[in-house]
Amino acid sequence: MSKNILVLPGDGIGQEIVAEAVKVLACLRDDYGLDIDMDEALIGGVAYDAAGHPLPEATLNLAKEADAMLLGAVGGPKWEPLDISVRPEKGLLGLRKELGLFANLRPAILYPQLADASTLRPEVVSGLDIMIVRELTGGIYFGQPRGVRVLESGEKEGFNTLVYRESEVDRIVRVAMDIAMKRNKRVCSVDKANVLECTEMWREVAVKVGADYPEVELSHMYVDNAAMQLVRAPKQFDVMVTTNMFGDILSDCASMLTGSIGMLPSASLDEHGKGMYEPIHGSAPDIAGQGVANPLATILSVAMMLRYSLDEDNMAERVERAVNKTLDQGLRTPDIYSKGTQKVGTEAMGDAVVAALREG
Repeated sequence: MSKNILVLPGDGIGQEIVAEAVKVLACLRDDYGLDIDMDEALIGGVAYDAAGHPLPEATLNLAKEADAMLLGAVGGPKWEPLDISVRPEKGLLGLRKELGLFANLRPAILYPQLADASTLRPEVVSGLDIMIVRELTGGIYFGQPRGVRVLESGEKEGFNTLVYRESEVDRIVRVAMDIAMKRNKRVCSVDKANVLECTEMWREVAVKVGADYPEVELSHMYVDNAAMQLVRAPKQFDVMVTTNMFGDILSDCASMLTGSIGMLPSASLDEHGKGMYEPIHGSAPDIAGQGVANPLATILSVAMMLRYSLDEDNMAERVERAVNKTLDQGLRTPDIYSKGTQKVGTEAMGDAVVAALREG
């Protein structure tokens, strides 16, 4: 039965990088028989411009019907003056919430061809392969009450609420444990249990869930130490699981270990494996339209889609091999360029991956 993929290019470089990922999907469909249909819809700033809301009802309806979604990026300075309720990022947050996409998987893998692109010494990062599992629909980003109020003194006070239920922690830790069972059977749960009661509870629940996975070694680490350890000795980690905000920060930190944020894909999954797939970087308005953005994170997000939502492991491996082959050829977008390699643009990099895909 044909699977439906909803393509959401979004804003900024999202338009450019998603176009290259769509070429990869089209190649898999036309050359290798991947049974898919693709629809496209608006989200983010372009959706607000066209429909007055960053997540139009038409887009949400298509997303609910899709088997998987491919997202580019949202946001940009053009929309920053808008009220926070209709800024582009609300479209993305709303889609995650409406579809129950609670588990965010963010792999940080250093391709051997890019060891010199990392800001850390090669011996520190060579062989790096971390999976960060981030809770995505709870925590301080969604907690109530929230807002800005004026005190009696006339001074403004901003406030946000960090809140998690036991069930929310239980399900995200189980996702991490299940992934660890297929990897090296080690999970590090990251919290701030020494000062935040909410994450003290997080740790208690993690321990309870860990008891159901006796083969997995469960450890705990405060988030400030985890950030330091990612830079000091990142290969000590295999699977990390943490809250929405901590995961947001740590995964961006981990991205730079790999040489470029333009190399890292992500998956956001619901309880049944339906997911939204996107690069972890933003819309990069400073380079939008210049044809220099790195499409590899988006193409690798397609590989994650094939593996986690479409049950097409062989197709996923084809895509990953094609990316590796393209890097072996010495092709580099500006973010990963180094002396002795060939600098290419967004479209040329996408075309090279498709050519490698066709060669098998």
